[in-house]
Amino acid sequence: MKLNADLQEMLQEKSEIIFKYLVKIGAAPSDAEDIIQEALYKFILYMDSIDSNKAYSWLFRVSLNRYYDLCRKQKRNVRVSMENVELVDESLLPEEFIQQDERNKEIQDLLNQLTPLHKQLLLLKYDLELSYQEIAEMLDLNIGTLKTYLYRARESFKQKYRREQTKNDGSQR
Repeated sequence: MKLNADLQEMLQEKSEIIFKYLVKIGAAPSDAEDIIQEALYKFILYMDSIDSNKAYSWLFRVSLNRYYDLCRKQKRNVRVSMENVELVDESLLPEEFIQQDERNKEIQDLLNQLTPLHKQLLLLKYDLELSYQEIAEMLDLNIGTLKTYLYRARESFKQKYRREQTKNDGSQR
């Protein structure tokens, strides 16, 4: 079975996004590559029975489920990773760099306290910088629903952030 050029290009582009997401949630790059390769293989096997409008969401879900299976098998939790994130500004003073690193760890901890869906949405939107349309396609949601879920995710994050700030302000006195 031969893939047409458009489908092949779409699969390549979407696989790269899914790879970045898997690494972001803690997959080793080699595991992420294996997961993507396995998902693409399954896609090619079953592509006749997959709705072409939902190919991206199918690929994402199969990849994510495979990663969750791997985590269960290795008995580890899915946690947001700030590794491989290049947020270092060369012009920062050492103190500023340390503060930035602490802030990144705080954000990572807060994200890991969110529901899996909220964490997923925030990472896709703000870390991978995907558009609403791309996320909606990836998760097989309509845009209105996605915006509602993303709003709730932001509110949940803000609430946890404020609670953490209040707790920290109280303990510093």
